[in-house]
Amino acid sequence: MHQQSILTLSNLPCIFQTHTQMTASTLVKNMRTYLGISPVCGEFTYIDQSSVIIGDVNLAVDVSVWPLVSIRGDVNSIVIGARTNIQDGSILHVTRKSPNNPDGNPLIIGDDVTVGHNCILHGCTLGDRVLIGMGAIIMDGVTVESDVLIAAGSVIPPNKTLASGYLYKGNPAQQARKLRENEVTFLKQSALNYVELKNTYLD
Repeated sequence: MHQQSILTLSNLPCIFQTHTQMTASTLVKNMRTYLGISPVCGEFTYIDQSSVIIGDVNLAVDVSVWPLVSIRGDVNSIVIGARTNIQDGSILHVTRKSPNNPDGNPLIIGDDVTVGHNCILHGCTLGDRVLIGMGAIIMDGVTVESDVLIAAGSVIPPNKTLASGYLYKGNPAQQARKLRENEVTFLKQSALNYVELKNTYLD
């Protein structure tokens, strides 16, 4: 088992493992409880100490959260799938429940997703093997299907659906072309590259 990995214990928030014995007193300082709900993390998760994770946030196995990331699950929930990486400076938030939107918009991110530097994800749903280029913004109610590439700096307006297998770019983002076979392969490889990288931080 990697030293300094973050694990889930039953009914406990994220735990920072520095020794073989783990207790709740080792709660990572940048994990914050909100209204009695604490972040929950899978095995071998890497969370940089300069990032902040608050409230109803669930991170699956092998997730990596890089410097200066804010993940705020206060007015709704956030789920991040296995082997997904959230890169430096990105902001993840949700939409509150209201009479016009009774469920609000949680943020749901699938497996093997790469979120590039300085992205904003707000109350949207991403499938598996999505790559979001640096500085992209994805707004409330957006659904991104699996195997999608979003170019750097793109803006996805609220409530849009991005179909699987395409590159999207622009502001507002438009479907640019079908992904090439090597690009589809790279979507998964990008996530695996970050799993390998975060493991070097945990060793």
